[in-house]
Amino acid sequence: MELNGSPVIYEAHIGMAQEKEGVGTYKEFERNVLPRIKKLGYNAVQLMAIAEHPYYGSFGYHVSNFFAPSSRFGTPEELKSLIKAAHSMGIAVIMDIVHSHYVKNTSEGLNRLDGTDEIYSPAGEGGNHPHWDSKIFNYGKHEVQHFLLSNVKYWLDEFHFDGYRFDGVSSMIYYHHGYTDFMSEPYNAYFGNEVNRDAITYLTLANKLVGEVKPSAITIAEDVSGMPGMAIAIEDGGIGFSYRLGMAIPDFWIKYLKEVPDEQWNLSEMWSVMNDRLQDVKTIAYCESHDQALVGDKTIAFRLMDKEMYFSMNKESKNLIIDRGIALHKMIRLYTITLGGNAYLNFMGNEFGHPEWIDFPREGNDWSYQHAQRNWSLVEKEYLRYRDLETFDKAMIKLVRRHHILRSGYAFNLLNDDDAKTTVFEQAGMVFVFNWHPTFSLMDYKIPVPVPGKYKMILNSDDEQFGGFGRVEGEVEYFSFTEMGRHFIRIYNVSRAAQVFELA
Repeated sequence: MELNGSPVIYEAHIGMAQEKEGVGTYKEFERNVLPRIKKLGYNAVQLMAIAEHPYYGSFGYHVSNFFAPSSRFGTPEELKSLIKAAHSMGIAVIMDIVHSHYVKNTSEGLNRLDGTDEIYSPAGEGGNHPHWDSKIFNYGKHEVQHFLLSNVKYWLDEFHFDGYRFDGVSSMIYYHHGYTDFMSEPYNAYFGNEVNRDAITYLTLANKLVGEVKPSAITIAEDVSGMPGMAIAIEDGGIGFSYRLGMAIPDFWIKYLKEVPDEQWNLSEMWSVMNDRLQDVKTIAYCESHDQALVGDKTIAFRLMDKEMYFSMNKESKNLIIDRGIALHKMIRLYTITLGGNAYLNFMGNEFGHPEWIDFPREGNDWSYQHAQRNWSLVEKEYLRYRDLETFDKAMIKLVRRHHILRSGYAFNLLNDDDAKTTVFEQAGMVFVFNWHPTFSLMDYKIPVPVPGKYKMILNSDDEQFGGFGRVEGEVEYFSFTEMGRHFIRIYNVSRAAQVFELA
């Protein structure tokens, strides 16, 4: 199927998409999760860990059979049924495809299939990934190219996937596998001897093949380096991906939440990070993916509220840490989706602030499934504040899709007020006001507007239905006035809140 509008992607893992402690199935996902994705307003689902992998805890990244959907989730026919059901709901299905490396195992998979270590990999130590305990493909070998390209065609033809997220692209296109400082020598890093031109050739061929087999399909590059031309058309000299992941954005939010007090957040730096992308390179913005939720890291919600989430998410509780976390969680997401790119991605459960990390069963946790699942029941309980976060996510996605914000290009900055920690910008004909200040709520605050007229508020993160304090009356009309040739309206600019206005 063809995507209806810009991609708004719900990243998901079949096995951990259930609340029970165990492995979920394709049928359970089709029955329980797809309707949830539809209700939230996402138009694409990105499925991880589909190709068969022997170790569940590898998150699907140590593939053993590139042509078999993981049997632990069910049968191939059940995966086909899931994809067909998604299509009937208007949801495109993107596969997380791993062509960056493969599992070392010799009893299963490709390693030493003919008794040598070079049938699919460079010979000797050069065929081993130094960081991932896996084998590297020899992309310059024609037989390897044919194998991988046939795999690209297989999933499109046989299962009707609507595109791919290519994992580990940075690892593929550099001999240092992306483990370097790209800022110290940018030109040499992108065009020097460390660039694996065979891998770039393969990826270009893969994108060309996808376009020929299924013109409506999209491809996404997980490339942390920002290689020039990654998401430029092949005929224009690029590698041909439809989108690249804006991986600097979640890193930025983590850095700010860990290291910078709220009152020191720099509006100019925030604006710069959100808009730091090339004009012609389509970028997928996201605050967090599965990477930020894995054990050893924290989701944005857990980083904001931590252990307080276990005790104070009841709507009757009064807790300043929770109040701050709820407010910033909403603002960070709206700021990112409206400024950060041409598409958006969210990992399942994070839309309602899932409180725990992801940890698959392994020896270190006594093979427990406790953290390899999603607590959907939290959002079903009306007395908990998780419901408020999900309600806001739904309203945010509706706003973005209705007004085609992801197609609107760069926003226009109207105001950065460092004292009031307030940013105002115009995007897709609407005016967005973000007050990041912990305490300053300002009456009759003057904000610029692009054209004169009567304005109305169409979204307010401080609304009570979103877990806010309801400090702003939603039915107020805002009439513009002119000073020095510029147009303004006056609003109640409340702290830690985002307000969106449009012409009435």
